[in-house]
Amino acid sequence: MRILIVDDEPAMHDSYRRSFAPAAGDGGALGAMAAELFGDDTTEATADDTIAFDLTHALQGLDGVAAVEAALKAGDPYAVAFIDVRMPPGIDGKETATRIRKLDPNINLVIVTGYSDFSPIEIAKAAGPADKIFYIAKPFEVAEVTQMATALAHRWRGDRELAEARETLAAQVVQLQEQGHELAANESRAIHMANHDSLTEAPNRLAFRRALTERAQHPGQFAVAMVDLDRFKLVNDTLGHLAGDELIRTICDILQTSIPAGGLVARLGGDEFGLLFDTPGAEAAEMECQRILKACTGTFKVLGNSVQGGASFGLIVTEPGESRDPTDLMRRADLALNDAKREGRGVVRLFDEGMDENIRLRRAIEGGLSQAIAKGELSLVYQPIVAREELEVVGFEALLRWNTNEHGPISPAVFIPIAEETNLIHELGDWVLAESLKVLGEWPGQYVSVNFSPRQFRRHNFVARLVETVQRAGIDPRRVQIEITETAIFDDADRAADTLYKLRQMGFRIALDDFGTGYSSLYNIRKFALDCLKIDRSFIDGMGRERESAAIVHSIIHLGHALGLGVIAEGVETDAQLQALRVAGCSHMQGYFFSRPVAQDHAREIAQRRYMLDPVVEPVMDEAIEPGNGTHG
Repeated sequence: MRILIVDDEPAMHDSYRRSFAPAAGDGGALGAMAAELFGDDTTEATADDTIAFDLTHALQGLDGVAAVEAALKAGDPYAVAFIDVRMPPGIDGKETATRIRKLDPNINLVIVTGYSDFSPIEIAKAAGPADKIFYIAKPFEVAEVTQMATALAHRWRGDRELAEARETLAAQVVQLQEQGHELAANESRAIHMANHDSLTEAPNRLAFRRALTERAQHPGQFAVAMVDLDRFKLVNDTLGHLAGDELIRTICDILQTSIPAGGLVARLGGDEFGLLFDTPGAEAAEMECQRILKACTGTFKVLGNSVQGGASFGLIVTEPGESRDPTDLMRRADLALNDAKREGRGVVRLFDEGMDENIRLRRAIEGGLSQAIAKGELSLVYQPIVAREELEVVGFEALLRWNTNEHGPISPAVFIPIAEETNLIHELGDWVLAESLKVLGEWPGQYVSVNFSPRQFRRHNFVARLVETVQRAGIDPRRVQIEITETAIFDDADRAADTLYKLRQMGFRIALDDFGTGYSSLYNIRKFALDCLKIDRSFIDGMGRERESAAIVHSIIHLGHALGLGVIAEGVETDAQLQALRVAGCSHMQGYFFSRPVAQDHAREIAQRRYMLDPVVEPVMDEAIEPGNGTHG
């Protein structure tokens, strides 16, 4: 530990040398001095940590100031400086202390004098702070000097360690703040990417469907229009894709400028756009679309080329008492668009019932669905859920199938929305749960994952009925996973949070299905008792083609890790997807790459085999039926 002695008398320097010469047996005295100055905890440290002092001697104040400056430049500062007050003919001790303090704010100064030239208050004002200035009167005792030096050296070292700790902590705080800002920015970018088209920055299909869902919950008439560019393929084929992209951006700008106030324009994919706006009726909506169509028709300059632009419109306007199901509205608008294109393009077609032959089929389905259970037309198939590392089968998702005697197999995407609208969903849901519980006795420990629609989840006695069914079947709730969509829980977040908490307390597993396609945010997700997130198959399918999809998949996986949740990737169909998901850290996967949904007997074989060593790709039912993405899908 370095100590500076500033005194104009050589004899005093000799006294300092003798004072700091090594001597045995003074540990107790030094410890007592340190304890008196800085607390009892110092005594033990002093006894066990003898300090070796390195003395520097200066005969004048300016020499002392120069020594301090040199020590600081060398990175080896002094811990303590003993300064005489009177040092003629140079600067006095007060001035010396003042200059040294300006150079080194951390050094401890000891004023040594036999006179009262300056009061302690005067010196403290000039060379403070007061807690770093100490005083010894001449003549001094050896023990007095050594004890003072030892105690102040310990303090100086402690002050340096504290300052370093504070600097480290401050740097860590800054780093955490930067990481927080980066996470917030990443979340914002991910949300934006998930809801906007990368080419036009317009809302995408997911955002359009969400806006349509929200608008359908409020009164008043509104219009949904599907817009398709005419002869767009010709532009791509003759001028190239860059020109096609530029034309899409141009038309998107025109649509956004022309849409009625408060309306929404979304790019749904390719050269197709969706429009949503309020209207007093069908006639007014058709006039608005005619006006927008006129703005989109004409000659446009695209990358220096003249391009003839045009579009076709399919329009549906909500009527009082009619269904406001978003899927149905978009489907009807699409039917009207197809009719417009068949008529020769460049026209607006308003939907009418004659365009939709499926309306009659829908009514037939609605009538037959109520008898499906009694007729034995329903069945369940099971798709394995495998763990990331060894492809161990840890569970199966139960999927509902309906094979009618009259119309043959009917896709769940068709009959589940009808069941939801007619309240038949409760009867179907109860049947699915009871049947799926029966197979658990055939499996050596896997769980069954059962989807519940938003209407089922909002049932007032949902938890009680679920618990009663599981207890009656004699099943451990930990072997039952409840799959719900974001729509189901965010419609009434507080009630949903309470319901999920009760289910988790009873041992049920909770999975949030189709994650990334709904209303999620970090704030909302952390409110709910969840076990895992299921990444929607559309993102997995787009991983190899779209940078946005890959970014969303990685963001969801990282979010799951941060929240301590498992992540299940749905729709895994290729080895490349499997390996990419493994590298990203996805904990579980399911999809055609491992197995199509299989019948009960085949599921039992897979469960008993436990590991998906060889992917099961053979179908067990009509390939025309889409397996869907849920218990009913």
